Amino acid sequence: MKRASATSRTARLGLICALFWSAADTAVAVAQTAAPPEPPASLNAVDFNFVGQANLGAPFQVDSGRLAETKATSGAIRSYAHLMVTSHIPVVDALNVILKQKNITPSNTLLHGAYDAMLATLEADRRAAFDRDYVNGQVEYQKGNAALFEQEIQNGADPDLKEFARHTLPKIVDHLQRAEKLAAAMGGRLASE
Repeated sequence: MKRASATSRTARLGLICALFWSAADTAVAVAQTAAPPEPPASLNAVDFNFVGQANLGAPFQVDSGRLAETKATSGAIRSYAHLMVTSHIPVVDALNVILKQKNITPSNTLLHGAYDAMLATLEADRRAAFDRDYVNGQVEYQKGNAALFEQEIQNGADPDLKEFARHTLPKIVDHLQRAEKLAAAMGGRLASE
């Protein structure tokens, strides 16, 4: 079996990220025009979408960060990955506390497939291809994540979820800035350019 070229792996990862955030945008649009499947009575459509995505996003960051801690060739990337692991575990815990208090079970979203595909791509990547795909993926992921949290802050109705988003957004912005610096230091273009 012939290995995929670095360019095709990067393109595939970029496509997966684009599909992920396109699915997120579509979910918000659908949620605004139709009731989500079995939403808890206490959540509006924006809150329900936010909970589903945030509940998957933080564990993805932990899983991909753990992978990057061992596979990245750069100490700076391994350090960033360690930050992703250590800063997202408390985010997962904080969200789970809110969900438990409100007796909310997040939707079973289609984003599981996108996360699995992104992780599979990273697992297959080696050395410089891994570094490039992980860092460029982080730039795109953090941009989308910031938009998700901003959407909750502006349009969510649940005060606890809005406060969680307000508290977490500065960390996301910091992570985005760090990822952009890593991408610039690698001499590669940013994934969003």
